[in-house]
Amino acid sequence: MQMIRRILVRHWRPVLACAALAVAGSAHAGATLDAIRKRGELLCGVSTGVAGLSAPDSTGRWTGLDADVCRALAAAVLKDAQKVRFVPLNTQQRFAALQSAQVDILSRGTTWTLTRDASLGFHFAAITYYDGQGFLVPKKLKLKSAKELDGAAVCLQTGTTTEKTLADFARANRIKVKPVVFEGFEAAYKAFFSGRCQAYTTDVTGLASLRSKESKTPDDYVILPELISKEPLGPLVRRGDDDWFAIVKWTVFALVEAEELGVKQGNAAQLKGSSQDPSVQRFLGVSEDTGKLLGLDREWALRAVSAAGNYGEIFERNLGSGSKLLLPRGANRLWSQGGLVYAPPLR
Repeated sequence: MQMIRRILVRHWRPVLACAALAVAGSAHAGATLDAIRKRGELLCGVSTGVAGLSAPDSTGRWTGLDADVCRALAAAVLKDAQKVRFVPLNTQQRFAALQSAQVDILSRGTTWTLTRDASLGFHFAAITYYDGQGFLVPKKLKLKSAKELDGAAVCLQTGTTTEKTLADFARANRIKVKPVVFEGFEAAYKAFFSGRCQAYTTDVTGLASLRSKESKTPDDYVILPELISKEPLGPLVRRGDDDWFAIVKWTVFALVEAEELGVKQGNAAQLKGSSQDPSVQRFLGVSEDTGKLLGLDREWALRAVSAAGNYGEIFERNLGSGSKLLLPRGANRLWSQGGLVYAPPLR
């Protein structure tokens, strides 16, 4: 009997392995993608207006890194970067909107924390920006360090991780600060610019946006050098649809991989017909069809980059040298350039 069992195992093992490969060779689209395709547009939850991340311009067009992630995603799954409906959400609304399926993705400068990852029913798909909490202060105060804020009133918005981080920083450095807390973002920054507080605290991207967009005299304010927290920002999706989770995750990774490969918004189509680099050919769908593993077609990554540019282009246009914020890439450089930005291989 044991001999017969061994013979059967040897006989069926290759068949079972082939069957497993066949199943793994393609992916069902998933309920979320099915709904998006039926609707004909992606519902993207964004902020109510943070320059560099997601904010409407003078024509009403949404701009920023978070907005561009959604455009790349729409291009990948719907073959049209314009098929996005941007849904502005404040801090209190954002999680409930994703939980109730009012949006398909929350791409809204949200910090990845254990509590949010483990208790809200969401997956953080990837990190799109390595940020940190800092302080904006009037230049006339001549402060050089956040540790000099002892006794200062600090304006901030409630409902975020900001308040707890400020308390931890003050306790760790044995200084006393007076938090002046507001439910609304606008009320908080207006109080700061009116002189009610000596400092305003939030993520540095938010501080740069405030200084550029909301201050009448941006040069009168400085961002202090300390980062008092780690604030890895990225898009969220609901748990329970692993196919959609994979699509969002790998679309972000594709934007990073494109920068590594030198594939840009302006040359992606040309490289498809001319590049002899095996990695570029695979990325653009010339030599391999990676899309079938995600329930997409072979040119999904090509469209994503053609729509929004690679990660470096998106960063510089919205946050860096091509923007009013002029933020250095810092930790958001590619890993090969001394930064933290890294994508698993697209193969």
